[in-house]
Amino acid sequence: MKPTLDLNTLTQTPFIGLVELMRLAHAGIDITPLGQMLIEKSAENHHEANALMDLATVLQLCGNRELALQMQAEAIVLQRTYTQSVENPTMRVLALMSAGDLMANTPIEFLLENSSIELTQFYVTEDLFTVAGALNEDLPEHDVLFVAIAESEENLSLLKQLEPLLIKWNKPVLNKPERITKMSRDAACQLLANVAGILMPETVRYLAENIQPENFDYPLIIRPVDSHAGHDLEKIESQPALNDYVERQCYNEFFVAKFVDYRNADGLFRKYRVVLISGQPFLAHLAISEHWMIHYLNAGMAEDAAKRAEEAQAMLDFDDTFAKKHAAAFKIIYERTGLDYLGIDCSETPDGELLIFEIDSCMIVHAIDPVDLFPYKPAYMAKLFTAFQQLLVESTF
Repeated sequence: MKPTLDLNTLTQTPFIGLVELMRLAHAGIDITPLGQMLIEKSAENHHEANALMDLATVLQLCGNRELALQMQAEAIVLQRTYTQSVENPTMRVLALMSAGDLMANTPIEFLLENSSIELTQFYVTEDLFTVAGALNEDLPEHDVLFVAIAESEENLSLLKQLEPLLIKWNKPVLNKPERITKMSRDAACQLLANVAGILMPETVRYLAENIQPENFDYPLIIRPVDSHAGHDLEKIESQPALNDYVERQCYNEFFVAKFVDYRNADGLFRKYRVVLISGQPFLAHLAISEHWMIHYLNAGMAEDAAKRAEEAQAMLDFDDTFAKKHAAAFKIIYERTGLDYLGIDCSETPDGELLIFEIDSCMIVHAIDPVDLFPYKPAYMAKLFTAFQQLLVESTF
């Protein structure tokens, strides 16, 4: 059943949050009227930080990133804490967040949807730290602290400052900051280098002026540092093409890696999004495409019943097939990263190795796909979410 835009209910909600807003946007519903109502709500009360934060999310989902970040910054000045309350919560989770777009933090809200766990998101900024490195503000009460701040150039300083503060924290800490900092594309491939059964092509970071096209083997893939979701990612086949790419970009630094052709015998590319929860692998989605650069939204999954049938079977058989085949690889990834919750975008090489494109802590995992098209997803995603919630509970033992 397609969700509907109930403006009266939404505007009466103290804090709407990412899950509901993305569900509406994902369903193709025009959420600009909601944005206008949030503008009016914040204008009526200049201290209405919740409305400003929701407005920032609406603007991001509508593609207005610059204005969204401005609204978000204004909200954080007013208030650092944003709580999605539940009746009679069984646990309180505090997620440390950074300012930024939808890729700046682990979207933990989806993992707790419809649970009895109360989530509070607390935005950490540079001015929160004293000269001595302590916090100049008390954190909200919580049972478990989850570091949702993702690895990025902008977040590195925050993560480094949090490291000493959280070493002896008086509550359980999940996804510790010193482990998140190892998730950059170049560091991650070094972390998993020379592991039997794993192929993660070496990724090297270059300043634009240091890229010498004659020194590379082609084809290769290149992207700006901190680029995600395929933005300005290209496969380069020749020296002239690499020269042209660098000249067209306005970035100073790039990641370069060897391209690996991972097509199956049927000519299609398959990308698995796997999450490790306490080291246990779960399949978040399988995207199947004619193009090497796969994202679930551009893979045509909603338009192709055969692709959906294959994804449904992959989810049903995952524990006994893909997860079992690559169990040793997943175990090593878990041990070397040390992250309680981790996302892996991967595939298989023609030789059967686990081909890893990216590992990080902020991949979106959700259950907002329309049930009429994806009837197999709710039960499997509920299993994944339950495992994450159990991780939180067990961390307190």
